[in-house]
Amino acid sequence: MKTTNQFLRTMAIVVLLCISTPSFAQEASNRPEYVVRTTLHWNMDMEDFDMATWKAGEKEYLEKVTRKNEYIMSSSVYVHQMTPDNTELLSVRAFRTWGDIEKASAKDAELEKAAWPDETARKAFLKKLASYYSHEHADEIYSTLPTAKAIPEGNTKDLILYIRTTHLAYPEDGDNNELKALWTESFDKLIKTNPIIKGYYPNRHAWGNDGTEIVEAIFLESLADMDKMFDSFEELSKKAWPDEAARKARGKKYDKYFTGVHGDAVYKLIAELSK
Repeated sequence: MKTTNQFLRTMAIVVLLCISTPSFAQEASNRPEYVVRTTLHWNMDMEDFDMATWKAGEKEYLEKVTRKNEYIMSSSVYVHQMTPDNTELLSVRAFRTWGDIEKASAKDAELEKAAWPDETARKAFLKKLASYYSHEHADEIYSTLPTAKAIPEGNTKDLILYIRTTHLAYPEDGDNNELKALWTESFDKLIKTNPIIKGYYPNRHAWGNDGTEIVEAIFLESLADMDKMFDSFEELSKKAWPDEAARKARGKKYDKYFTGVHGDAVYKLIAELSK
């Protein structure tokens, strides 16, 4: 797994240092600039909990409000697969600008009134939907990074989401140009044409608890594909850099940029609740 970990550390630090470079920042102009990730928790005290009813309620809200909100570029929901807390689920929304985050909230309220004009009915629907969640939640805002691999348009599969969070050490002798070149090469050789990876979205901290965070979101078709992905990194790395000594030297350059601490989590996309 050494090569795999080395590769993921490489991806994270390079995207951080090259994000401010104009040539990178101008790519994919239609991509969102910010992602808001809300970590929610199921209400474990709810006696009549029913997954089908929850999903139907969320789908109704999606169709009547979220899909009609022009300030929300995309929206998705993920449920726990492998995390320290089985009550977790994620709500992720993407926005073109920081200002659109606030505008979207106001627009949601406007669309809710239009969807359920009767105040009593509206409050009853929203209360029922909220009853599936505990009061505990956490919000993080991330800046999206330019070089991403988009999930195929029109996806209807409940894909597996593997999230890797790494932490930066900010070395004084870091070389921005070198890292930018390495990032482009790594992405092209290991991610872009890798058929196992259905989507790849790197993000950096913008607002929240930890300013050192880089979060990489990798989409796969199944849990079994996680092992295949790690194996593919090994194989593709050897193919891209066949000389073992040179390959190890390349990876060693990146160790100084990281604290050595990382976190892994796995969720499942609920495709029918996606915008």
